[in-house]
Amino acid sequence: MKLITLPLPLPSTTTLLSPKPQLLRFKFKPQSSLQTTINPPKSPFPPNPKSPVIIIGGGLAGLAAATHLNSQNTPFLLLEASDAVGGRVRTDVVDGFLLDRGFQIFITAYPEAQKLLDYQSLDLQKFYSGARIYYGGSFHTVADPLRDFWNSVKSLANPIGSIPDKLLIGLTRFRVLTKSDEEIFSSGDEVSTMELLRGIGFSDSIIARFFQPFFGGVFFDKELETTSRLFNFIFKCLALGDNTLPSNGIGAIPQQLAAKLPSDSIVLNSRVASIDFSGDESSSPRVRLESGEVLRSEFGVIVAVEQPEADKLLAGRINGLVRTKPARSTVCLYFTADRANIPVSDPVLFLNGSGKGIVNNMFFATNVAPSYGPPEKALVSVSLVGGFEDVTDDDLTTEVVRELSGWFGGSMVGSWRHLRTYRIKFAQPNQCPPLDSKRNPRVGSGVYVCGDHWTTATFDGALVSGKRAAEALLRDTALTRVV
Repeated sequence: MKLITLPLPLPSTTTLLSPKPQLLRFKFKPQSSLQTTINPPKSPFPPNPKSPVIIIGGGLAGLAAATHLNSQNTPFLLLEASDAVGGRVRTDVVDGFLLDRGFQIFITAYPEAQKLLDYQSLDLQKFYSGARIYYGGSFHTVADPLRDFWNSVKSLANPIGSIPDKLLIGLTRFRVLTKSDEEIFSSGDEVSTMELLRGIGFSDSIIARFFQPFFGGVFFDKELETTSRLFNFIFKCLALGDNTLPSNGIGAIPQQLAAKLPSDSIVLNSRVASIDFSGDESSSPRVRLESGEVLRSEFGVIVAVEQPEADKLLAGRINGLVRTKPARSTVCLYFTADRANIPVSDPVLFLNGSGKGIVNNMFFATNVAPSYGPPEKALVSVSLVGGFEDVTDDDLTTEVVRELSGWFGGSMVGSWRHLRTYRIKFAQPNQCPPLDSKRNPRVGSGVYVCGDHWTTATFDGALVSGKRAAEALLRDTALTRVV
């Protein structure tokens, strides 16, 4: 009898980013028919699996933690509940269009992102440095004077704030640029963004017509209750960098981070059901999957899931994780149109400064990145702030079409075809004052937490928190070894 061994991919019930082949054995007997025995494993994990570090969650924070561990030659296993990495930073392909899951813009001046990401490979496509605001039945341009001087001069006389308001924007820009990020996040005079703007002296008109739709769309917070620290940080990044989209969608960012990690270190479709705490400072907790497997870490567990899931996994175990602030929600609607049947060709963000309706902001994604749609087709992205739980998708679509028909004309908007609606209940953590952006990642024996809810609700905040959690784990591990 002769034994031949061939590779067999893992079954689809558990997907690895780059799965290692399993073994398929064929037994041959002389002058007999082929006998085939296939015993595919039910799990990618070996019996009594153990990993130096277990990371729960494959969003930006978990990938940043993995990246730092990998740079220090520390093996890890990253468990992601869904079918791909990215968390909330995902892109779907629908009818040849790239649909980001919600309104997301990448600011190139994020300091941690500059360290971790290869911007050239992302092929970042820029937005116009300003915005077009719908107010009083027409559009008015607000431009960055350092990047589009003549349009900024022309905008001095428009109704989106007074001339003193526009001078105050320049002074605010100068103020944030003279401060380090450390100074911004440790500022002792923390208030809400609305209080900050009024304290600076901005008029009600520019707050309502520009700041609320623009930063309300960034924070998913139209009342601008978000901490002034985060406003100052974002304002500084906007002054230093560009608003962009990767040519392959916002999901290209986590995909790039994952591609640099060991191929067998990420396991998809593996939802964690619970973390079993040992109660012994010398022992790390065990991770129990919904599929029944129990994994044990040698050095610790990094919890890198979004805030609601983190609260569930750590409920009753760690003090200080219960929060009463409601999360920020959004709804994003996508439409398609012929490229000849949209009103503009420039990559500009449109804001609703009228104070009426449900549309907060919108843009033509294929004007920013033509790769977001097939040739000759346009992709329209419309963002709403809030959950709209009591309104059906059909009614939301109808209302959005009605409102935008008032902006661009009914014959044009009426020809657009609805593609998909994304309802994102947890779009961002609520970051009203007070904000503690330097929370200790270590929350228990061998347990570390990261995510934008642990630092700041930005791409950069997620990346920073992942690195901090990995650094804390490695420090504790080094002390343990010394002791």
